[in-house]
Amino acid sequence: MAICFQFQSPLKPINFPVSTPKKVPLLRCKASFSTTTTTELEPVFTSVKSFAPATVANLGPGFDFLGAAVDGLGDCVSLSIDSSVTPGHVSISEISGSSKLSPNPLFNCAGIAAIVTMKMLNIRSFGLSLKLEKGLPLGSGLGSSAASAAAAAVAVNELFGAKLGVDQLVLAGLESEAKVSGYHADNIAPAVMGGTVFHFGHPEFEAPTKKMRAVCLRKLGCRTMWNCSQAGALVASVLEGDVVGLGKAMSSDKIVEPKRAPLIPGMEAVKKAAIKAGAFGCTISGAGPTAVAVIDNEEKGEEIGQKMVEAFLEEGNLRSVAMVKRLDRVGARLIDSVPR
Repeated sequence: MAICFQFQSPLKPINFPVSTPKKVPLLRCKASFSTTTTTELEPVFTSVKSFAPATVANLGPGFDFLGAAVDGLGDCVSLSIDSSVTPGHVSISEISGSSKLSPNPLFNCAGIAAIVTMKMLNIRSFGLSLKLEKGLPLGSGLGSSAASAAAAAVAVNELFGAKLGVDQLVLAGLESEAKVSGYHADNIAPAVMGGTVFHFGHPEFEAPTKKMRAVCLRKLGCRTMWNCSQAGALVASVLEGDVVGLGKAMSSDKIVEPKRAPLIPGMEAVKKAAIKAGAFGCTISGAGPTAVAVIDNEEKGEEIGQKMVEAFLEEGNLRSVAMVKRLDRVGARLIDSVPR
């Protein structure tokens, strides 16, 4: 698959509303979740349906910490109160769009996220029935597992009155992601929050620059330091609405992409074709095989996408489809509900 992102300036990372009284939470690796309420909540709806978007992770040099949500692509989860399901448990009653996923909630991304969210909300007296509609192919590089997890976490939260914030929903999704792809939020954070997400953790610890830099210079190679600088340039370009700088930084990965590109037939030719056709930058989406390019014009994006499709076929003998997409600025959300 080839995706051309239509860049809208200025493009900014998702922020919490200014009126939010608490501090913006930091998403920390290995952060733990806990029950958020001591009294059990009553469901607000008998059933809900949620949607979570596809995501593009890494964005070139931002391996495991940069990600963006894609408009118009994603997974849906339908959730309902079910008296036949053991209270405090989740049962997956149906999975459409994929025959490879386990219906066992303990081994399914949507099921795991739903269970964790129920624990956060202290839900013990109600059993839930879950239906998963896969709109994303598995192993596509578009955050398929994260979309399922995000949709499930949001569905449970909405069913019981939306008591959890996005930071807690991201943590619920992280527990699910840890089972299939590792404990990193570059897919699940934008799937839940929408927009472009940069996630960092800041512990309460002082680290003198001189001492820490000396260690880095001994341990890190030039490629690592290059990637760090380009990740910073990418973030700055997003905040400034600089599409040229964004494309240049996104195309500059010297660590991960050089290792992964040879494993995807035609990928190197696809990147060259996209840039030659006028894309500001091109890289692998997540672990691939989807390629993503940055544009600022939909008509031009269609032309660039076609060149990428041709390169996949001619150089990699792979059939593919091209899409021109904007960022999804909303993230996982409720799309339907039935009141009690």
